[in-house]
Amino acid sequence: MMVKMLNYIQFGLGPIGEKIVSYAIDRENLCLVGAIDIDKSKVDQDVGQLIGTRPLGIRVSSDVDDVLKNAEADIVLLSTVSSLAALEEQILRCIRYGKNVVSSSEELAFPWIENRKIAETIDKEARKHRVTVIGTGVNPGFVMDALPIFLTSACQKVHSIRIERYQDASIRRRPFQEKIGAGLSLKEFMEKVSTQSIRHVGFTESIQMIAYSMGWELDRTEDIVEPVVADNDVASHFIKVKKGEVVGICQTGRGFINGNTVITLELQAYLGHTAPKDAVIIEGEPSMQFEVKGGVNGDIATCAMVVNAMPKVLQASPGLKTMPEIGLVSWFKGYR
Repeated sequence: MMVKMLNYIQFGLGPIGEKIVSYAIDRENLCLVGAIDIDKSKVDQDVGQLIGTRPLGIRVSSDVDDVLKNAEADIVLLSTVSSLAALEEQILRCIRYGKNVVSSSEELAFPWIENRKIAETIDKEARKHRVTVIGTGVNPGFVMDALPIFLTSACQKVHSIRIERYQDASIRRRPFQEKIGAGLSLKEFMEKVSTQSIRHVGFTESIQMIAYSMGWELDRTEDIVEPVVADNDVASHFIKVKKGEVVGICQTGRGFINGNTVITLELQAYLGHTAPKDAVIIEGEPSMQFEVKGGVNGDIATCAMVVNAMPKVLQASPGLKTMPEIGLVSWFKGYR
């Protein structure tokens, strides 16, 4: 059997982008043909040396159009920002150069309600240029939506779904720890919550993805962010937190039908969590509980999901897709 090479461009080389490349180069026939980042300290560096592996012969460029135009790539792995409004132009540029896109943007995972106008524009352009676009990762993209959706395939009826994601954030990357407010005072935390700069992005998108898959029409959703305060001094490799300061968040999202809660997402993410886990509780026929003791490592899983989605995206019909639409994703040794 002939084995096809899958050529890709890495767009964004922050902590997630670098890890995506480090995972992709372990696959037998994935080939990096371009790399894009605006960080002046990274531009012109060999990507392999930047991520601490062997030289790859590809240097980081800040010229987006030059890379997208001249690199013979099947797909772009896009890991720059969470906000879909900020990401829209980057996606459209990839599309107009005929590139498929897999992005780690949380708001792209299910944008059809919160960002419908942008979603329609991306979908129209992707169909026009006959490419496929998707947003995925660990959450949204797996733990709090795609996984529970798949688990309901064994149910005759589903009455409600609850997902619990409890994380020891001390093992996560610095940007994640900062995103959950570790080390802030209560006042600072609440000020940042009011501007939505402290929260886990994507709760509403996960709720809506689940509801869409279940055929449920929600009355409304809510997304509540609360602080977790340190009982004792605690520290990670990046941040020191004193007793009384914020050590992380408890975030709860809910979807309602006729005033009743049918979907609940609870994230506890703070430094030193003593009972990390990922759990899905389905009330239905039959009811079931699924748990990953210790939880799924968010940084590893986010990057793995982006890489593992590549073959399914290339096999999908053109347009803006969601995880339930592209089929079951799995790890693969090499692209075929």
